[in-house]
Order: sequence, then C-alpha cells, then structure tokens
Amino acid sequence: MSDLVVVSFRDEETADHVLNKLQEMQKEHLLDLEDACVMVRDSKGKVHLKQAVDLVKIGALRGATWGVMFGTLVGLLLLNPLAGLATGAVVGAGTGALSGALSDYGIDDTFMRSMGAKIEVGSSAIFVLVRRVNFDKVLPELKPFGGTILKTSLTNDQEERLRKALDNFGSPGATAS
Repeated sequence: MSDLVVVSFRDEETADHVLNKLQEMQKEHLLDLEDACVMVRDSKGKVHLKQAVDLVKIGALRGATWGVMFGTLVGLLLLNPLAGLATGAVVGAGTGALSGALSDYGIDDTFMRSMGAKIEVGSSAIFVLVRRVNFDKVLPELKPFGGTILKTSLTNDQEERLRKALDNFGSPGATAS
C-alpha cells in the first residue's frame, strides 16, 4: 500500500529541490517512490504541474521496442525484414506515445489542481506517493527544506514525526486531512 504526502513551500523552487533529494534517496534505497509531482503556483496565480514520470516518452520507447520486434517478425515472414523493422518502429512508437498520453496512474491530476488553489501565489508543493520509506534516514535529509504539510495518508505517529522534522526549520504547521 502506498502513502500520499503533500507538502507546500513558500517559494517556487523548493519543491523541485525536494524532488531531486527524494530521487537521490531512492537510488540509495531509503524510499520507494511510486509517483511524484511538483506543483508551482506562479506569480500570476496559474498552477503548473511537473510530472516526475513522462508517460508519453516511456510509452513511445516501449511501443517502438515492441514495434521493432513485431515488425521484424512480420518482415521476415514477408521476406523484407528491414521494411518490417522500420514500419514496426514507427507504428509502435506512435501507438506507444498515444497510450502513454492517455494513461494516468498514480496521483490524480484533478486532485493536484484542486490542491493548487489552496497554496499561496508564488509558492510550490510536492505530491509524493511512496510505497516504502525509512523515516529515520529520510526525515533528517528533509529538515533543511522546511514546508507545511497539506495532506497525508500516513499514520498519526508518522505524520507527527514528519511535521516535527519540517517545523524544526521554522515553517508553520498545517492541519492534515
């Protein structure tokens, strides 16, 4: 089961820095991110979402791979493997990109945009869907960033530990739902 954590920050850049730090810690196997997204509410009040996973690119790569294999097989059957390879790659990449654009897993975009209305203009937030986390190692790394918890699905004890770690930086606490 995954847990959702939403934390807001007072400027537009901090959420990006936190995401980079979380991705570094994932490489060290301190946490397992299922999905993450940075939301920025610019000085004009417009909400921008920056997905950590580009589904279109991943879909295109997977589609091209399958298209090359399938196209080569069909090309061999029709005695023209190079034409099958090229056609399969093009068709596979196109269908893969389309399926990637149409699929949305992880954190719901509509939910993120609705949360965008709750943060101040000129600020940012990070949405993290985490499968597993080693709180003892991760929380000290997040202290320098501060932040305000907007929403979590963590247990009360885990949420309180996170809140204390972020509040030590001097950010005001918020009520989580």
